[in-house]
Amino acid sequence: MAEPVRESRAQQPQAGAGREGQGSTQRTKTLVREYVEAFAVAAVLALVIRTFILQAYKIPSGSMEPTLLIGDHILVNKLAYGLRMPDTIFGLRLNGIGLGSYVLRFGTIHRGDVVVFVFPKDRSKDFIKRVVALSGDQVEVRGTQVLINGQVAPDPHAQYTKTTASGGSRLYGDFGPQVVPAGKLFVMGDNRDLSYDSRFWGFVDSGDIEGRALLIYWSWDTEDGWPFPVRWGRIGKLVN
Repeated sequence: MAEPVRESRAQQPQAGAGREGQGSTQRTKTLVREYVEAFAVAAVLALVIRTFILQAYKIPSGSMEPTLLIGDHILVNKLAYGLRMPDTIFGLRLNGIGLGSYVLRFGTIHRGDVVVFVFPKDRSKDFIKRVVALSGDQVEVRGTQVLINGQVAPDPHAQYTKTTASGGSRLYGDFGPQVVPAGKLFVMGDNRDLSYDSRFWGFVDSGDIEGRALLIYWSWDTEDGWPFPVRWGRIGKLVN
């Protein structure tokens, strides 16, 4: 009679071990599911933020110097002028669902704003320039002067690098006078001698403005910064 009792007792821990193994597997599955769900939520939030709220860009050229340098990484406020649908969904352009247009407008574009927009000549590209003239303004560019409605406009951000034989500064490309059409903007790069802008390809549709440049969150001097390429003094600088 003693022997069966010992076998029965010996079996109890084995049954418990089985249940513990099942519980461990279940906990593992639950943990994996929680990680997957958390990752999915984070990915969706990141996509929403990038599409509608805040997006990062890298400056590849010197057209906005000295305001923005090659190697600056900036954040752009995509809600500055309203809620705008993206131009593509995962790289696809779909007709009939309002892509690339504003759903709601609640901000005003001002002269002097540094904006990111869809390049009118190639809608697969984004450009960044400064708004110089608004709809209804008469704009004229002569040499180093910008005239708005016949008056010389303040131009504190402009930089001129090319010079004539006599050493005087000159602007690479004059324009106008011409009235900015309704719904359009006239934009220029701050580095006026090295900027491909509205003087050469025309006006920007205000509906193609994707957002306003906010701040520099990182900056690399890839040309002259070795072995310490980080421009620490530019990090956190607001774009004005």
